[in-house]
Amino acid sequence: MKIAILGAGALGCVFGATLTEAGHETWLVGRSAAGVETLRRDGLRVDDNAGSRRIAVRATSAPGEVGVADVVLVLVKSFHTDAAMRGALGLVGPDSVVLSLQNGLGHEDVLADIVGRERVLAGKTYVGGVLRAPGRVQSGVSGKATYIGELHGGITPRVLAIAEAFNAAGLATTASDNIMGTMWDKLLVNVATGAITGITRLTYGQLYDEPLLKATSVAAIGEAMAVARAAGIALSMTDPEQAWTLAAEGLPAAFKTSMVQSLEKGSVTEIDFINGAVVRWGQRLGVPTPVNATLVACIKGIERAMADAQRKETTV
Repeated sequence: MKIAILGAGALGCVFGATLTEAGHETWLVGRSAAGVETLRRDGLRVDDNAGSRRIAVRATSAPGEVGVADVVLVLVKSFHTDAAMRGALGLVGPDSVVLSLQNGLGHEDVLADIVGRERVLAGKTYVGGVLRAPGRVQSGVSGKATYIGELHGGITPRVLAIAEAFNAAGLATTASDNIMGTMWDKLLVNVATGAITGITRLTYGQLYDEPLLKATSVAAIGEAMAVARAAGIALSMTDPEQAWTLAAEGLPAAFKTSMVQSLEKGSVTEIDFINGAVVRWGQRLGVPTPVNATLVACIKGIERAMADAQRKETTV
């Protein structure tokens, strides 16, 4: 299978390394010319439970070098989805599928507007990765589930083929006939901790030690569940406390959410595709989401202050 991965960040490198080792023609398509050059020159060093090894990977910052792929796996940050896909249309042929495993909700609509809804598959993954340095990634594949499926539900041959290829590579993957429910389940987990830790800059240990913050989190999750029910989404959880508990499962007290990590790096966050998605769906369905709207506004305010400070630094 020929697989092009849009996004050569931590998760892209983990999937790229795993699928390359399984024998698939796998391409990492990255935005950073320097990062791509490191991968081309030195390969990708992967650290995982089995130790450390270096893998020769295909990498490029020019999608045209790749040609048409069987699967375009989208793993860029949410806010880069539109630009990344529009810049990589040469990867998409008559029989290609575009699979998003990104955090949050709404990427599937962005991609559908660009390549057509019939080409888009959606999914969620619990595979983890941390970029330790350019060309070096800490990989967390073992025991981590991935779910993929058709936007309209049902299980099709193309979904089964991708799931089979991923499973054979060691990526535990389930073909789901309720992928929207799976995506909302993961969204609830992101809603539980992302924005609150982004605002407070607390670690997981600190967050889960503060009852006032738990109450805010549970209220935000409750709003999201009410929106999902109004949309006819079949969730696996019935109580907001379940998402609150699940969000911290297996994570060390010192762990920082991706939203905290983004803000600490001076980057904008994926808030529009997490709590922001809850607010948009709520507006569409007439379900009030005041807690999520407040969390979105606070993160947007932090991003604005950060951007103003960066502009000031560049003009001094």
